[in-house]
Amino acid sequence: MGSSSGVRNFFRLAIFLLSSFSVFGANGPTVTLSVDASEAPRKIIHAQLRIPAKPGTLTLYYPKWIPGEHGPTGPITDLTGLKFTASGKTLQWRRDLQEGFEFHIEVPAGENEVIANLDYASPASFEPGYSSGLSATEKLYIVNWNALLLYPAGYGSDQLTYSASLRLPAGWKFGTSLHVSNRAGNNNEIHFAPVSLTMLVDGPVVTGEYLKVVPLSAENPPAELDLVADSAAALDAPEEVWEHYRDLVKQAGILFGAWHYTGYHFLLTLSDHVAHFGLEHHESNDSRVEERSLIEEDGRKLTAGLLPHEYVHSWNGKYRRPADLATPDFEQPMQTDLLWVYEGLTSYLGDLLAARSGERTPSLARDALAQMAADLDHRSGRVWRNLQDTADGVPTMQNAPKAWEDYRRGLDYYDEDVLTWLWADVIIRQQTKEAKSGAKSLDDFCKLFYGAPGGPPVVKTYTFDDVVNALNQVAPYDWRGFWTERLSNDGPRAPLGGVEGSGWKLVYDEYPSELDRAGDRDGKSINAHYSVGLLAGSDGVIRDTVEGMLAAKAGIGPGMKIVAVNGRRISAEVWHDAIRAAKTSPSPIELIVENTDYFRVVKLDYHGGEKYPHLVRDESKPDLLTEIYRAK
Repeated sequence: MGSSSGVRNFFRLAIFLLSSFSVFGANGPTVTLSVDASEAPRKIIHAQLRIPAKPGTLTLYYPKWIPGEHGPTGPITDLTGLKFTASGKTLQWRRDLQEGFEFHIEVPAGENEVIANLDYASPASFEPGYSSGLSATEKLYIVNWNALLLYPAGYGSDQLTYSASLRLPAGWKFGTSLHVSNRAGNNNEIHFAPVSLTMLVDGPVVTGEYLKVVPLSAENPPAELDLVADSAAALDAPEEVWEHYRDLVKQAGILFGAWHYTGYHFLLTLSDHVAHFGLEHHESNDSRVEERSLIEEDGRKLTAGLLPHEYVHSWNGKYRRPADLATPDFEQPMQTDLLWVYEGLTSYLGDLLAARSGERTPSLARDALAQMAADLDHRSGRVWRNLQDTADGVPTMQNAPKAWEDYRRGLDYYDEDVLTWLWADVIIRQQTKEAKSGAKSLDDFCKLFYGAPGGPPVVKTYTFDDVVNALNQVAPYDWRGFWTERLSNDGPRAPLGGVEGSGWKLVYDEYPSELDRAGDRDGKSINAHYSVGLLAGSDGVIRDTVEGMLAAKAGIGPGMKIVAVNGRRISAEVWHDAIRAAKTSPSPIELIVENTDYFRVVKLDYHGGEKYPHLVRDESKPDLLTEIYRAK
């Protein structure tokens, strides 16, 4: 659903169609895809494809490597009801014995089209995954086309054209970056303009009974926020929320100096019953948060940064993309070694834009940075796994369990590279502060690397050398050595050169920050990450421990349960009282710990009190961080 209409909408559609086929190919066959989501509340979606074919063996793929998810995450286990016919006769098929996402169908003589019917059994419980996770409730459904289609072998995804339609439950509305050609069936059946398979998969649809469209930019290209929720109340956010998102679009335009879309749709789902994440696309993003995230102040604090991050991906990740991630179809493996740019720089710029747009106050932006710095400064997995390997290992490790996360060291290329790109920004500012041409910053790199010329979606790949060369054009420096050291370093401490160089210091005290308080809204979690090195729920179940810190040394590990503290049944309040009391007592904190039906007493000789991270000014240095976060 768009905010433009009439002649303007016609020209946008014409420009999109011309650019889509000229940039992304489309010299292969056209496949017709009809999706029936009228049973979405039951979490069962029906699809039919009409696929051009010729006699012999037709090989079809189910999308495996999903862009933005950086792995073979296509939900093949939820593909059901598969049936192939030609001229009304059932065709025999067999799955490939070595590649489970590949199907072989025998096409009889005289046939030129195969009809494929399939059902997608959308998950009914929370499971690891992005778009393959929970996506449907009684009141809404998020359409990710890759879960609902097959495509013929022998063509790149740019070469295949898909003419797609979507049937919705009665009365449901929708939002998408895809262009609508017509509507039928009391407006419940939407027919989209034909696009390449690449751009179809790149154009998710949010649908639901409760949907709100908020225009964010009337300028060309336009931008809007399409919200779908499990209740009408969840859409009734304060006006300041929409103003912050309008400022986000404005500030991003200033940062990059050009747009690489014909129109942008922030697709935001508000529900407690879907998977929560953000996934980027050229002209939209599929972002999902808790139902009351926009109407409650704490919810807004916790989700600030998500939409800026996904929006930045339109430039970094979709327009400019690591060469090894720009695969020709959804079957070819992706190489993830440059995720420290793709995701790491996006995280830094997303946080920067969250501050510049006012979505985060300066103090809240510093709280978020302090949390990242403190977490990484206590990351026990740093001693065995370097930052580069956190990117290299993503395809096989991104859905690892939460237990032992600290020692496993998961997706650190996100947060650690916020610190590292801040460091790079500070270096550029320091190196050029007295330059005759004027001081430079990472903003100048963004304009050079991601800016003009703007226009419809295209993909322009880059390599490590391209990044280094562009940085050197902005500020000559040993950038190759800088990044090589940062990516290969496996030392015990976080890279705090950017925090300290920007005029701030990481400190700890007994008082939770504004962001800490928002994250523990009910006051029931136990965050002793920086004191004794453990995280637990209010029920005492240990979520994780930090190797080398006191709790781990005392024999506590993930999955165990603290039953009592100093002889009293565990609760968050009892835990905090014990930590505070230990500051003035020589006695250790005594825990009763349960582990697989056995109980034992564990004593923690700790007297340092609560510890929460904060950033404080270092008056001996210029305050670059405030300047970095200031609106332009």
